[in-house]
Amino acid sequence: MILPPDRNAGYFLASSDRHGTFESPVTAQMHHEPVIDQQANAGTWVVVAVYNEVNTVAGVLTELRQAFPNVVAVDDGSQDGSWEHLSAIAPYALRHVVNRGQGAALQTGTEFALKMGAIRVAHFDADGQHRVEDLVRMVAAVARGECDVALGDRFRGQSNLPASRAALIRGAAFMHRFTSGIMLSDVHNGLRVLTRQAALKCEITADRMAHASQFIDLVASSRLRVRQYPTSIRYTEYSMAKGQRATESFRILFHYVIARIFG
Repeated sequence: MILPPDRNAGYFLASSDRHGTFESPVTAQMHHEPVIDQQANAGTWVVVAVYNEVNTVAGVLTELRQAFPNVVAVDDGSQDGSWEHLSAIAPYALRHVVNRGQGAALQTGTEFALKMGAIRVAHFDADGQHRVEDLVRMVAAVARGECDVALGDRFRGQSNLPASRAALIRGAAFMHRFTSGIMLSDVHNGLRVLTRQAALKCEITADRMAHASQFIDLVASSRLRVRQYPTSIRYTEYSMAKGQRATESFRILFHYVIARIFG
């Protein structure tokens, strides 16, 4: 059900009748520079999963540390020197001896953050696509109690999204309306912020890229309050080269469907 815009709050509300409330702010009121809430940022632990990102990881971690004191970088069996870079910069550096997949790396970092007493846990990509400014806004929103889970939405931000990639993402969102009952526009955005309780409830067991779909299922089944926020994704030749191709996306979808049926 789509509700009329709230003129005072400045956002449209979109709710699901099965799994809580899903809300999306309009883009127009989200592009000013964010006011950094030092207390909220200090209580937020940012988890960065890293696999062969030697070209970008140092810059990503350095930028994150300017706003967030607690950054957990998880090297997922990289073989290109990423570990040497991240271990020199990240306040907390963890390492998988072998490559287990992004889902496993995010869960490793999340579990570590929770054990360290994190009030909130954020996930941030290591390839340079995400903006720290967007994360700061989302953290502040969760800290204010606007939602239990804040998800990035590249369709409401300023992203040079290729048409083929947009079609795949919209297809995944359409699928989740049937499998999870969630009406979201961007279900595979890696930028997200969770309250401590949400992070405890959303334990990722899908080690590899199917974790993004599993995460949405976990949010739905846990009846968590979710809101999407505009995010600007920086697509570069580097990030596109490392991104999923259509054939890989269909393979991930196949494994996800099989897991839903038999898991």
